[in-house]
This record gives sequence, C-alpha cells and structure tokens, in this order.
Amino acid sequence: MTPLRLGTRGSKLALAQSGLVAAAFTAATGRPVELVEITTAGDRSTAPVAQLGVGVFVSALRDALVERRIDVAVHSYKDLPTAVPAALHIAAIPLREDPRDALVARDGRTLTDLPDGALVGTGAVRRIAQLNALRLPLRVTPIRGNVDTRIRRVLGPEADLDAVVLARAGIARLGRADEITETLDPMLMLPAPAQGALAVECRHDDHDLVEELGALDDGPTRAAVTAERALLATLEAGCSAPVAAYAELAEGDDGDEIYLRGAVISPDGERAIRLSRTGTPAAAAEIGKALAAELLDRGADTLFGSKE
Repeated sequence: MTPLRLGTRGSKLALAQSGLVAAAFTAATGRPVELVEITTAGDRSTAPVAQLGVGVFVSALRDALVERRIDVAVHSYKDLPTAVPAALHIAAIPLREDPRDALVARDGRTLTDLPDGALVGTGAVRRIAQLNALRLPLRVTPIRGNVDTRIRRVLGPEADLDAVVLARAGIARLGRADEITETLDPMLMLPAPAQGALAVECRHDDHDLVEELGALDDGPTRAAVTAERALLATLEAGCSAPVAAYAELAEGDDGDEIYLRGAVISPDGERAIRLSRTGTPAAAAEIGKALAAELLDRGADTLFGSKE
C-alpha cells in the first residue's frame, strides 16, 4: 500500500501534531503515512509574526499540495488565512485540544501573583492587548520562538523573563503540561479563533482521500471553529490582529447550541468591545458573521491597528 505523504513544518510541535494525525489516519484506514518536512517563510524569519503577514506558516505547505509533492497537510488552524484556495479542501478538523491560553511562570506563580514590574513575554498582539487590559503592574514584551525556546526563557539557566503566555494546546501536545502554572480563564484571556484546533487539508479533487480523512473529523469541533473563523473572516482582520473568539457547544432547551464570545481589543488594552451570541451548530457560520457585524457596528474596525 502506497504511504500517504503528509506535509508538515519541521518544528517539534508541528511534528507532534502531524504524528497524532498520522496515527489516527493509519488506525482508521490501515494506510501507512510518511511525514514530509517542509520549511515555511515563518520558520526562516525571526521577525514578529504580526509583521510577517497572513499565511507565513502555511503557503509553502499549500504550494506543495497543489504541486502534488504531498497528499495532505496538517496546519495549526489558527495560522490559516481565512480564504481557502479553490483547489484545496479542509477535509478534517480533529477533536480540539484545550483552546485556552496558559501561563508558565517562575516559582509556580499565577498571573496575579507575579511581582510588580514582572516581565511577561508573549507572541500574539491579541494576548498583549488582553494582558494590558487587565491593568496589572506588569511589563509585557513581544517574543518569538518555539514552545521550548519560550519556556526556556522563564525556566532555563539563562532565563530573562518572569513568565510567558502561550497556547495551552501546544504545551500539552509536547508533553509539558506539568510546567503550566495557570490555565487562563477565557473571561480574562479569550483565545484566538480556532486555537487548539488542527486543519487537515488535501486537494479538492482527491475525492477518495477526502472521504478517508472524513473519519478524523470531529463535528462539535468543526462547528465551534466554523463560528470562530466566520467571525474573523467577516471582520477581515487577519490572524495576527487583536481579535479573540471562543465558541462552546452546550445542551440547550431545543438540543445542542453554540455559545460564541468575540472580542476586539486595542493593542494598548485601553479599549475593548466584547459581545456574545448563541445559535444552533448548523448555523455556526451565520452566528460568527452576525457577531462580527455587531462588533463592527460598535466600532471594532477602529481597534485593529496595522494589518501588515
């Protein structure tokens, strides 16, 4: 049986995520999987992600798919541009890891336990904005690097930060969840749209593979991510903008319903617009679009800052 060629970035986290998808695919289909490492523009640059633009961790993988050098690609869903190329298809969104943000701090401290003037590093404008909005006596600084590099800056022998904030999902997938000192409540730190979710992408015309990959799809995760991403797309803000969205599925009076929270925060944390909306999973995209429209009506587009 010909192995499935699965394209992945070469970072430790990307390989761990792709390994999970590969194992699930082989378990479901019996077909072996070969991992193909591909270097993206985001991997080669040390510039802040917000300056690199949308899709810097994605374009090279999508090119490889279109050129048929690989059969499938695995992405961190939150890295994807909101527009999917016509030739490609998100065939599966597996069960989501915990989407919340997490704190790794010296001496086991929580966010409110950090001393005055503590230096906290994080990579996303969204996190910087929400940390600033908390009005804690902290200094927040933007950082780049993989999960290991960021944690080393807090817990390593040459540590230069008091704490870092990053996605809990990545820490957990690397088996380092015991180093988390606090998982941040979404009321304090609303996650990025699709945080903790993976996107398994293939060519649109590869009908047999689309069907096979469907075995990996998790319906509730897809509904939640669809709502969050529809909000982001309607705002036209890009994945590096200070936009947060988190959808949860719960049992309502008439069956399952989605509870979607969305927020846009100015980078300095001075202004924030936070709204929510509910609806059925079948209407996930419409819920996201409607909530985005409400945010825009309240002036959300004035809080984005630069979209570069």
